[in-house]
Amino acid sequence: MNRRDTLVALLVLGAVSGPLASFAQQQGKIWRVGFLVPRRRPESIDADFLGAFPRGMRELGYVEGKNLVIEWRFADGKSERLPDLAAELVRLKVDVLVSGSSQAISALQKATTTIPIVMATSGDPIGSGFVKSLARPGGNITGLSNLTSDIGTKQLELLLSMVPKLSRVAVLLNPVNPSLATFLRYVEAAAQRVGVTVLPVEARTAQEIEKAFPTMTQGNARAVIVATDGLFIQQYRHIAELAVKNRLPSASSIRQYVEAGGLMSYGPNLAEQLRRSAAYVDKIFKGSKPGDLPVEQSATFEFLINNKTANALGLTIPQSVLLRADRVIE
Repeated sequence: MNRRDTLVALLVLGAVSGPLASFAQQQGKIWRVGFLVPRRRPESIDADFLGAFPRGMRELGYVEGKNLVIEWRFADGKSERLPDLAAELVRLKVDVLVSGSSQAISALQKATTTIPIVMATSGDPIGSGFVKSLARPGGNITGLSNLTSDIGTKQLELLLSMVPKLSRVAVLLNPVNPSLATFLRYVEAAAQRVGVTVLPVEARTAQEIEKAFPTMTQGNARAVIVATDGLFIQQYRHIAELAVKNRLPSASSIRQYVEAGGLMSYGPNLAEQLRRSAAYVDKIFKGSKPGDLPVEQSATFEFLINNKTANALGLTIPQSVLLRADRVIE
């Protein structure tokens, strides 16, 4: 073999072995994911809907303790802790950051413009300033949108079908959640079209949630829509109890709320969205840029009714509504 042939052979070998070596190196890498959660840590992540994320990663070949480390950070319902926790995860130099809360995503966005951020759920990613568009997010953020802005409209419609002569409805909001202003506007617009008055009631803490319900009843609200928020998800059992105690038919977006005694829920399956967010993390691990990955919108929604709670509130749910439910708790 002459010098020219030798040089060509070496170049070809380098072109082939380079990617192979790189692929082998990536295969042996231990990937690190930072996951920021506004609420407190559940007793068991596997038993909570948060466990759907590590399960989704396992389905894609990532096993904790083998080739994956998940750095969980919980704010314990204290939104003021989110910026420090976000900064802590950035300092750890994780490969990808994940969250399913608009408040937490906002904290992560302010903490880094370089580490990819995956939204496991997001009510209004464009309005919140997380992405430029759903098709071309740009920047370092992508993931899933659960369309909570539209969900409020549907929840109002369902409450109207369950509560005779409903004319005034409260909306429980956390004012520090950037996506809920859009949510409220959608509800108010839908309510105006059908002659219903909306009473916004704010709560930033568990103590304020407790005080919010007397405010609703004093304001003559006859039902309440619970906006999707990390604090409210953490407090879903307490909110369901307060709604029944104050004899307010209530709507939420999470199924666990109905299972805990709330009247109804309509929204995406949060566990399924967390599982699907793992696919985004996998694509980023394999070299995709978050700004090039379109934001996925929820295609399916769940509708649950707690008929036992309806009976306790003196409501008779129309058969036509019960037939639309994915699940009726008796």
